[in-house]
Amino acid sequence: MFQNYDSHSDPAAHPPRLAALRQALAARDLDGFLVPRADAHQGEYVAARDARLAWLSGFTGSAGFCIVTPDRAGVFIDGRYRVQVKAQVDPAHFTPVPWPETKPADWLRDALPEGGRIGYDPWLHTRREIREMEKGLAGSGIALIALDTNPVDAIWTDQPQPPVGAVRLWPGEIAGETAAEKRARIAHALREAGQQAAVLTLPDSLSWLLNIRGADVPKNPVVQGFAIIEQNGHVAVFTDPAKFGAEVRAALGNEVSVLPLVALTPALTNLAGPVRVDPATAPERVFALIESMNTPIAEGPDPVILPKARKNPAEIAGMRAAHLQDGAAVAELLHWLDASAPHLDAKPLTEIDVATKLEELRRARGILDISFDTIAATGPHAAIPHYHVDRASNLRIRPGHVLLVDSGGQYPDGTTDITRTLPMGAVDPAVRRPYTRVLQGMIAVSRVQFPPGIAGCHIDALARAPLWAEGMDYDHGTGHGVGAGLSVHEGPVRISRVSDIPLAPGMILSNEPGYYREGSFGIRIENLLVVEERDAPDGRAMLGFTTLTFAPIDRRLIEPGLLAPAEIAWLDAYHAQVREKISPLVPDEVRDWLHRATRPLGSA
Repeated sequence: MFQNYDSHSDPAAHPPRLAALRQALAARDLDGFLVPRADAHQGEYVAARDARLAWLSGFTGSAGFCIVTPDRAGVFIDGRYRVQVKAQVDPAHFTPVPWPETKPADWLRDALPEGGRIGYDPWLHTRREIREMEKGLAGSGIALIALDTNPVDAIWTDQPQPPVGAVRLWPGEIAGETAAEKRARIAHALREAGQQAAVLTLPDSLSWLLNIRGADVPKNPVVQGFAIIEQNGHVAVFTDPAKFGAEVRAALGNEVSVLPLVALTPALTNLAGPVRVDPATAPERVFALIESMNTPIAEGPDPVILPKARKNPAEIAGMRAAHLQDGAAVAELLHWLDASAPHLDAKPLTEIDVATKLEELRRARGILDISFDTIAATGPHAAIPHYHVDRASNLRIRPGHVLLVDSGGQYPDGTTDITRTLPMGAVDPAVRRPYTRVLQGMIAVSRVQFPPGIAGCHIDALARAPLWAEGMDYDHGTGHGVGAGLSVHEGPVRISRVSDIPLAPGMILSNEPGYYREGSFGIRIENLLVVEERDAPDGRAMLGFTTLTFAPIDRRLIEPGLLAPAEIAWLDAYHAQVREKISPLVPDEVRDWLHRATRPLGSA
């Protein structure tokens, strides 16, 4: 199985680790230390070696950090993890801190009123992050100290080795552009800007640029490494050369050098400037090494990040093909669940049963991996947006409970991410109204048309407005960027109140409003969308979203009287597309069920 359900949490292990870290800090004359979730590449998903936050505290969420002082250990988490963190950390030793409401600098000012020395690993924090914290600490007497070695690594005696996943080529017919063409395009942009080179620190930027994929990070087929691209198009990659076989090296050609990671520091200190480095994604240490030689730095976004976000026709075609296979697998799962629901007392099902069944169905359709650990959550677990089932937490699905399934696959031609919420038998009528409001928000985003220049922050309110009208909301973004055969969570675009990057044709995003009632139930409905140009009657340039995901949206939880005629028309038209596209791909019994599940809303 791709997904592992073993529980690696040992609550008793974390307080001694915290005590050992405090001893190590005292030996270095430090009053605290920052322990981020991130690795040196600022990835949301990290290799086992880099899971320092989970090792220290027990918290396994994909975002957050811990600040350790002599008498406090604050675990900073956003709204997605405020239920989860309470179940994972020992409250006698670790204190959950709501973030970003509480700024780390403000927390430190309160924790160390007399000032102090706070250490951090400069490979694990971006320049922007350190700048913001230094600004917040100005005048406090608290100093941030960049360390040469990480004290967590020093006490983590059985820390895993760095990953060495084999590199494979990404087919040109799916990439839609050769690696040489991509390198030439980025090099041209550097010349136009008067920059000699750019440092790339994001593994998905490196993987996209060179049309390669890897196996260094679970569920994300990226190659971990750093790269320097020069204005002549030459790229130097810094990673473990053992990852690159003869076929890959031959395809990359002489204009791509593969060097060991130890060569990165000499390379950074021998660059001619100006050098483009992204303060939002590059480690503080990268900046410091370049600056140590007085080399000019041109701060700016990673030059690959927007070209990667704007998928070309071949990439979009691959994503469409992947979503058809995925939609068929999801339809098979939903059919299986519907058939199982009346017999839950006699034939019990658990959350793990659902996740393993869906993986089995996707494997039959050729997935290379799942795109993230499946969230199969019933009852109160569905109220945890990023719930991770393991053998210790695995709940039996009870009649009348809501089941939320958020999942995705890495196919040979693209990446998928879909969420459906469904009733397992007759559910509490109180679920129907918030479910319908969530659906209305999802439809509003799907239908919207907008002029160029509009960003995710403008779209976000459309998804929330039906919930706001009821005094409801959700504590996560409405949508994230999605890679084409890459990371399921891809920057920089989002549908979020904090995202000001204009949406542009070819960008693929999720559309996933939700509602969560702690201890009771959770609702989320998610499709992936691609931004496309639209024709407007007066000739004004306009954009809109086209749906990539095709699977039934459960009709049984809808309050039809709350929907406007245009919303019903959208849902019926969407379901007609689901029938048309998915019916030819599934067995007869699933096809019959699919036709019933996608009937017009007013049908019996």
